[in-house]
Amino acid sequence: MPAPQSKVFVVTGPSGVGKGSLIGRLREVVPGIELSVSATTRAPRQGEADGIDYHFLSPGEFERRAAAGEFLEHARYSGHRYGTLRSEVEQRIENGHPVVLEIEVQGARQIRDSMPEAIQVFIAPPEVASLRRRLESRGTDDRTAIEARLRVAEEELEARGEFPYEVVNDDLDAAARELEAIVRGELSE
Repeated sequence: MPAPQSKVFVVTGPSGVGKGSLIGRLREVVPGIELSVSATTRAPRQGEADGIDYHFLSPGEFERRAAAGEFLEHARYSGHRYGTLRSEVEQRIENGHPVVLEIEVQGARQIRDSMPEAIQVFIAPPEVASLRRRLESRGTDDRTAIEARLRVAEEELEARGEFPYEVVNDDLDAAARELEAIVRGELSE
């Protein structure tokens, strides 16, 4: 079996749409695909580990790295900074692995500018009400944070036409199969 191609896949969409769940499924079925670990200034949630779930940085360290050009993309989201460290992606590409990035729409736009060859997939909910249910059931945000995320989500949903691929996550199994088909199709080119 040939080695996987070093392609970059950007999986984006509103908070609570299931990007992480879909990427988890994708990594189970596509050999060699690796997840780029994002950096953030937010505090770790229960069960999250530094370097595995995120690179947890202080606001000062994040700003220093951003000023030094160490990020492929970075954005402010729900009061915190998030970004993709250039080293996270370059190391995986140099090792011959396809890389998947789980990022918000602002970051996906920046990646489009800096890496136009990256394959971008927008994950959409069947309707906004499903996002509210998902965000509330996660139990990781208070009501104010959920409302802020939903306001941003409505704006992000307006961007769905900017992306060459869209997967509606109404049924996790079906959406996972659709994402897998997109990735396998792109890797075979």
